[in-house]
Amino acid sequence: MTAPAPVTRRPGWARSLLRSPAGLFGIASTTVLVLCALVSLVWTPHDPVHTDVLDKWQPPSPDHLLGTDNIGRDIFSVLLAGSRVTLQVAIGSALVGAIVGLVFAVLGALTSRWFREVIAVLIDILIAFPTLLIAMMLASAFGGSLMVVILAVGISFGVNIGRVTRPEIRRVSHSEFVTAGVAAGLGPVRNLTRHILPNVAPVFIVQLSWCMAVAVLAETGLSYLGYGAPVSTPSWGRVLAELQAYISIHPLSVVWPGLAITITVLGFNLLGDGLRDATDPRLGRPEVITA
Repeated sequence: MTAPAPVTRRPGWARSLLRSPAGLFGIASTTVLVLCALVSLVWTPHDPVHTDVLDKWQPPSPDHLLGTDNIGRDIFSVLLAGSRVTLQVAIGSALVGAIVGLVFAVLGALTSRWFREVIAVLIDILIAFPTLLIAMMLASAFGGSLMVVILAVGISFGVNIGRVTRPEIRRVSHSEFVTAGVAAGLGPVRNLTRHILPNVAPVFIVQLSWCMAVAVLAETGLSYLGYGAPVSTPSWGRVLAELQAYISIHPLSVVWPGLAITITVLGFNLLGDGLRDATDPRLGRPEVITA
């Protein structure tokens, strides 16, 4: 009697993500960011907005883990509270970018030919506007704030998401299973949500992770130019902008916020890459053979 043939199966996307070094680093860094933001809601070692010029430039110590800045604020407390701003900007920009990108991608892929060409031209025009210019336009109308950063990054990167995702939606819409769904009587909306969007999700996820990484960097740059978080709001970007003038005298004061920004941006990028590798079947996850 012959033995049964071995069964070949692929590991789940969650297991594949946990096996990936990039995915693990991304999960760890984003988890730390979320935990810091939650902890800062109820506790910080010192008041992050309290200033005391008599306590300025204190070196790292048990009382001030990362020392104090030029106006006596505890740097660790400021960074802990600033993680909330970073998380708000990252998530808010991703949500705005997802909505903008999805609208452009769907309209540019599944509508009539003349309308698709209009959307393609509109995307090319909007891509010519850099994030900083959009932020300055919004700031002139509404004033500098976190909402300006979120909308500027979300709109700017959302157009890029739409440009990248549009051909993927176009390709999937001509697949056999989509055609079978239409033949089975599925409407356009249900076919879109059931067949098309799940198959472009890997590309969409990677673009959103990059959007969150860009949002963190944009908040830094826009805060430096005065379009980011208000002065009274603890922010990694604003702290870095305020302390960069003292980098030759007190370099560690600039290292800490710069390191936090670098790890967060790298974490978002690697998390997106790990999710793409784990969820995209075309990348060929390793097969597991069982008896």
